[in-house]
Amino acid sequence: MRERGDRSAAQVVAPIADFVRQMQKAAPPGARLVGSAAAVSAMVRREDGFVRLGPELGWVDQPLGEALADVIISTGVDLFPATRLRAPAVPAQRHAPDDDLVDASLARRSATGATGTAGSGGGSGDDLLDGDGDLPEPGEPGTGSDATRPLVQVRNNADLAALAEHARGAAVGCDNVVYLYGDAGVGGGIIAAGRPVTGHGGYGGEVGHMVVNPAGKPCSCGSRGCWETEIGEHALLAAAGRNPSSGREGILTVVDAAGRGDASAQAAVRQVGDWLGFGVANLVNIFNPEMVIFGGTLREVYLASAAQVRSRLNRNALPACREHVRLRTPVLGEDAALLGAAELAFEPLFADPLDFA
Repeated sequence: MRERGDRSAAQVVAPIADFVRQMQKAAPPGARLVGSAAAVSAMVRREDGFVRLGPELGWVDQPLGEALADVIISTGVDLFPATRLRAPAVPAQRHAPDDDLVDASLARRSATGATGTAGSGGGSGDDLLDGDGDLPEPGEPGTGSDATRPLVQVRNNADLAALAEHARGAAVGCDNVVYLYGDAGVGGGIIAAGRPVTGHGGYGGEVGHMVVNPAGKPCSCGSRGCWETEIGEHALLAAAGRNPSSGREGILTVVDAAGRGDASAQAAVRQVGDWLGFGVANLVNIFNPEMVIFGGTLREVYLASAAQVRSRLNRNALPACREHVRLRTPVLGEDAALLGAAELAFEPLFADPLDFA
């Protein structure tokens, strides 16, 4: 087993170049890249796909979006002008960029043939600046609505799974949804009033790090008593006396043993199911969703402990918030995050088809 964090984002994504080249060969003549997106189990900065924290990957401050863009550019794939990176990702606050930032952006533009505005001529360093000498913000005059859209959009896997289930899966017709995804960690995707809720920088939905037991176990994030320490894979496997590193196969084994009457497995499932319902009740009180979807290994945990989950929900959630909520498993299964990434990649095309004409 490889130690977590021993490979950088650039090393991890390098094999994707061969996959892109294979797609190029299979594509008809004249085909162009419309968009690309990726899902990752981590806290991701929305504007540029920079991974701030991926505890289960052992990643801190990894430029995943940039690494993926570099791989795609290296293949020479033909891009629509609207697909290319137009400007560097910038912090939320406005400030004049330093020379290194401008030089890096110019280098990327040169490599992609990208210009300040789709369809315009060549650019210079001044094209990156607005009239005040600042980097233009999205939506400002002259920048275009997608002026800072990266070549590869990167999002948290639970956010993308929620997007897919809302568009094409279990939550079609539901505009208020909580999607929970479990493996070694636990993440969440929130849809409110039909729109994803990802917060200021894109880091929202980290429900697995909601503290539910301040005196509980240490978490990989550095805190203690996070929800994922009570409902994640390691929690169920440890409670059942199994190898905590046995992953999904271990979870399936415990759930199967519980179904066949194994007392220790049944006790472990009940314990984790109670904590699962505890956290769901909090989320139901906060977001008042129409539906909660249990994905990843939480699907198996929920199905084996539905009675405990519903019992805790009935005890802890406010009646007005819980009375209409439906508890469901995904329709799209393990492909939900990938389908959500595809939805995200095509969004610019659907929003403005003429930009890709």
